[in-house]
Amino acid sequence: MKKIGLLMITAVIALTLSACGNEGSAAKDGVKKYTFGTDATYPPFEFEKDGKYVGIDIDLINAIGEVEGFEVELKPMDFKAIIPAITAKQLDGAIAGISITDERKKVISLSDPYYEAGLSLIVREDNTTIKGPEDLAGKVIAIKKGTSGAKKAEELAKQYGAEIKYFDDSPAMFQEVVNKNADVTLEDFPVISYKIAVDPNSNLKIVGDRLNGDFYGIAVSKENEELLKKINDGLKKLKENGKYDEIVNTYIGTAAK
Repeated sequence: MKKIGLLMITAVIALTLSACGNEGSAAKDGVKKYTFGTDATYPPFEFEKDGKYVGIDIDLINAIGEVEGFEVELKPMDFKAIIPAITAKQLDGAIAGISITDERKKVISLSDPYYEAGLSLIVREDNTTIKGPEDLAGKVIAIKKGTSGAKKAEELAKQYGAEIKYFDDSPAMFQEVVNKNADVTLEDFPVISYKIAVDPNSNLKIVGDRLNGDFYGIAVSKENEELLKKINDGLKKLKENGKYDEIVNTYIGTAAK
């Protein structure tokens, strides 16, 4: 009987903890703590430097937490795993250069837009054959799985007769182009602009105009309206008090605008 009673108590505790999974947890001082997924290979929005996670997204979510009174716990992961983790209640939210799309809004909630990006075509620095989408016929496109860039690449591949190779992170797809195993890749304009600016040996260049207008939003579970409101309120406060511009200018300034 004691074993059965203990098992029942354990089951009740587990269910209680599971039910609280997407509503944050109490920190030591009573302040709520929320777990946010992020892609730590996406400079200047999120990347690792000197053993710490930094970038526009990292600084922004921490600043929102500060003005709205909650703590942030970051959980780095592959981008493609982020939205499934939110819907499975393994994360409270995510900030990872997530483009706001109607498809994503069917399964998660997205905050007010906080950055306008837009996709660009990127080729090797010595490539002279690709100047725009119309030159993609018979070419190989390297792209990161689960991104808005992947969706756009699939559209272009179908339209112009190109081949697609998928990767788990941005550095891998860039290297594929540098190594001439792919002809072109797609990436958000501020991300590739930052990479080229800080790495003169990147051996990459942007070609043509931006392919679209893309806005980033912070993702949360559809069931967590309280957190979504805190994020939107925090974004508004940071834009009004100048902190938002300070964060963006720390990493980009006018280089990618």
